[in-house]
Amino acid sequence: MALIAAVIVLCLHEYGLILLAGKKPVNRIALMVFGVIMMLGALAARVPAMADSANNIAPFFVGLSVMGIFLVEVLSSRRSMESAANTLLGVMLIPWALMYLINLRLLDPYGEYFTYMLFISVWAGDCMAYFIGTKFGKHRLNKEVSPKKSWEGFFAGVLGAVIAAVVCWEIFFPWYITWWAAALLGLAISLSGQLADLAESLIKRSNGVKDSSAILPGHGGFLDRFDSYLFAAPVLYYIILAFI
Repeated sequence: MALIAAVIVLCLHEYGLILLAGKKPVNRIALMVFGVIMMLGALAARVPAMADSANNIAPFFVGLSVMGIFLVEVLSSRRSMESAANTLLGVMLIPWALMYLINLRLLDPYGEYFTYMLFISVWAGDCMAYFIGTKFGKHRLNKEVSPKKSWEGFFAGVLGAVIAAVVCWEIFFPWYITWWAAALLGLAISLSGQLADLAESLIKRSNGVKDSSAILPGHGGFLDRFDSYLFAAPVLYYIILAFI
């Protein structure tokens, strides 16, 4: 929980820097304050003592953040709708989504193994997409959003994630689900993760930024490293809740 909390705070900081570089209005103080509030709200919903009120806790913190961000903007000298929207996007996109990593980890009985599956599948998919896309990529996936991504890399990433998910299934819990169910989980992880990667690329490209920061030499920033989990973690969590 401490690790994910630190990652969320750093990602929020980098999101604010991206918009600052693109000269887009954003209230960075409200971004951090309500980002932390959203994170605490998501965490509170998982506390056993509050389990009976979980369905009310989450909407409360969402509403508090929405109203708080608009209140801060109304009271500021700028009073910008665009600033409120940019701030709200960061608060909803980063803390709320990444907290599903904790929700996934706390699932009974194999939340730990599903968390391993998520991380390993994303890593394997990213590596396959990079190497195949770099060597064989000819057809651009979406050159307006991410000029270097190719369809060849996309399908290689899907294959890598599916294989990794099946390997994780074989290692961790072959008695719990079938291999084809694990393969479908890998497919869902890859599709949602690559969509999240494109979403972050859209934010960066709209602001003329290549990397979210230079805090990780050779890798960009924390938002660059954790962008796939913005969609992949919630998608995997709800698939498990619904079908497994």
